Amino acid sequence: MAPLSFVLVTLAAIASPCAAFSVQSRASARPETKLYENFGFDFAEDQAENTPQIILGEANYKKWLNSVDPDNFINRQYNVVSRVRELGLLEKTAELGLLSKLEKQGLTLEKAEELLPVLEKLGVLSLVANNQQLLINGVALLAIEGAPLLLPVVAGAIEAGPAAFYLAAATFAGLDAYLFASGAEVPFVGLSAGAAAGLLLIPLSLVLAVVGGALGNLKN
Repeated sequence: MAPLSFVLVTLAAIASPCAAFSVQSRASARPETKLYENFGFDFAEDQAENTPQIILGEANYKKWLNSVDPDNFINRQYNVVSRVRELGLLEKTAELGLLSKLEKQGLTLEKAEELLPVLEKLGVLSLVANNQQLLINGVALLAIEGAPLLLPVVAGAIEAGPAAFYLAAATFAGLDAYLFASGAEVPFVGLSAGAAAGLLLIPLSLVLAVVGGALGNLKN
């Protein structure tokens, strides 16, 4: 009978190549995740070699651009106060009686003050404070530039009450459902029109439904 030590040495010798093959197979099967600025092409230039450190990367480039021209397009902030004055939005708001219509629906100054702690508890105020650049250059820009057309519609909806907002929410949601059901596609692209339009219609319908619910609760 073979000694026990000889058997163990034989088993170890047999198992070693198998283990090495297994480890090598797993290593070779793992996808390469390292990223390169030149997309891995040998003929492409390396950004780190031909770009000054002061503008290497998005953060450094924005900082340098702001030092050269504070009014540059990338870092420029939408001038809310100036555009509101130029478009005469305060005058149009007064002419439409928007504030008085909100008071008739129950939104008084006292109610507005009561909402602030609730918004802070929900994290809305912190979210606004941490995303000022995005909100000013994105949401505020669209809202202010479209205000001359939207203000009469909003004033009429507020005067009509929550039902007008519920109807608008149902209309937008129904339109998106119709686009899905009809199988309509975006021309020249081939994407589903329901999916593309839903990125705007569904959030808009949700916002309108929430506003309608909020107006309905103000009188309670």
